[in-house]
This record gives sequence, C-alpha cells and structure tokens, in this order.
Amino acid sequence: MATGLFLANLFLATEAKGFGLNLDIFEANIINLAIVLTIVFIFGRKFLTKTLGERRERIVAAINDAEKRQKQAETALAEAKKQLAAAQAQAESIKKEAVTSAANAKAEIMAKAARDIEILKQTATQDTSSEQDRAIAELRQRVVALAIAKAEAQLPAALDNAKQNTLVERSIALVGS
Repeated sequence: MATGLFLANLFLATEAKGFGLNLDIFEANIINLAIVLTIVFIFGRKFLTKTLGERRERIVAAINDAEKRQKQAETALAEAKKQLAAAQAQAESIKKEAVTSAANAKAEIMAKAARDIEILKQTATQDTSSEQDRAIAELRQRVVALAIAKAEAQLPAALDNAKQNTLVERSIALVGS
C-alpha cells in the first residue's frame, strides 16, 4: 500500500511539475519516510531477517548454554551439599570415636595406676616385712651375743670346780641316755 502511494505521488509529481523541490516539510518527510521504508522493506528485508535470525539463534544458544551451566551448577551444588553432609557425619563419627577412645584410655590408665599402686604397696609391705625380719634377726643375734658375753663373764665367778664337775657329769649322763 505504501509502495502504491509512493508510486502514485512520484507519478503525479513528475507529470505536474517535473522533478523539483517540494518545500512542504510535512509532505516531503512522509514521502521520504515512505521511500526509505519501501527500500528497507524490499532490499533490507532479507538482510534484516537473516541478521535478526542469526542474532536470535545466538541469543537462544546463549540462553540454552546458560541454562545448561545453571543445571550443571545446581548438580555440582547438590553434590557439594551431599559431600558436606557426609563430611559432617564423618567428623561427628570421628568426634564420638575420639571421646570413646579417650574414655577407654582414661579407664585403662586409671586401672593400670591402681594396679601399680597395689604392686607398690605390696612391695613396700614386703620390703618393710623383710627389713623388720632382718632387724629382729639382728637384734636377736645381738641379744644372744650379749647374753653369752654376760653369761661368760658371770660363769667363772658363779661356777667353781665342784659345780663345774657336777654340770659336766649331768651333761654326759644326758647324752648317754
């Protein structure tokens, strides 16, 4: 329709006046706009369609690529969340295991310390008993030595020859019987 109007105006303009300047600005702009639009529509339609189609394809490809990367990112995020949950569970397990191990180690150390203390008490008691026995034996030896020394010192004064002969005869009789 615009092409027909343009051609009609062009035909009228050439018949009536010939080619010349149209000083009516409003009418001239409409004609110029119609000429430009017609040229763009006829010659630029294929170019613009092709350019806009290519641009649309690039935009669609970019959107598809962005959606693909978004899905990959969501998948990676879900995987990372799973790994984080697994790591937290493992950390909790390790923490519980460490607490249990520490309690077991503490119990073992306390039991070993109690056994060591008992062994030390027994050893100390045995050492004390053996030292006491040794001291008693030593005291007995000293008492016996002192008693013998005192008896030997008093024996010559208390024992005369007659008493000594009587003692020897009794000892022989006891051995002989």
